[in-house]
Amino acid sequence: MPDAAAPASPSARTRVNRYRWLAHYDRETIYAILDAMPVAHVGYVHDGNPIVTPTLQWREGDRVYWHGAAHGRMMKATHDAEVCLTVSILDGLVLARAAYNFNINHRSVMVFGRPEAVTDPAEKTRLLKRFVDGYVPGQWERLRPVTEQEVKATAILSLPLTEASAKLRAGPPEDGDEDYAFPVWAGVLPIHLAVGAPEPDPRNLPDVEMPASLAAFSIG
Repeated sequence: MPDAAAPASPSARTRVNRYRWLAHYDRETIYAILDAMPVAHVGYVHDGNPIVTPTLQWREGDRVYWHGAAHGRMMKATHDAEVCLTVSILDGLVLARAAYNFNINHRSVMVFGRPEAVTDPAEKTRLLKRFVDGYVPGQWERLRPVTEQEVKATAILSLPLTEASAKLRAGPPEDGDEDYAFPVWAGVLPIHLAVGAPEPDPRNLPDVEMPASLAAFSIG
């Protein structure tokens, strides 16, 4: 596909070079992927070694947030340092007629920048409430109130989405013209994340009820 089909990227390091036509840099596409998948991986350098830490992320406006232990190595290593946060969703296995053309249907986002720490206790508490209620609306108010020590022990970092790119692939295999006559099955094996039925803690008190909003939770 010609380079002219690729949209302009916000920076050199966000530019998608491989399969440029799959690149998206618009906010709506990036927001949709971040909102659909809470699991993120944060890449950084710690004591000269590359580290990728899985964590949970959430978006508020044009900024992505994630949390961790206040005294964990990620907090130390990412202070005034560059990171790369990624989110990906696997949508299907693409079986082509040639091994070279095997692929996946997917949605992914990469965000670059220097993370900013949220230090104000009131703002941290507000963001943690946003984090919890993002999964189950109204759940924060049902929980045992958070303590000052718990807020202090939790670190929250964030990145603006000014340097972000998305990559999306959908559809059937793309084989060379000469391979379409080869007698082997080709196609897509769709993959979907499924949310199962809630499993109550056996130590639940007998008079507590499951939040009705839990049934609406979805992912992917």
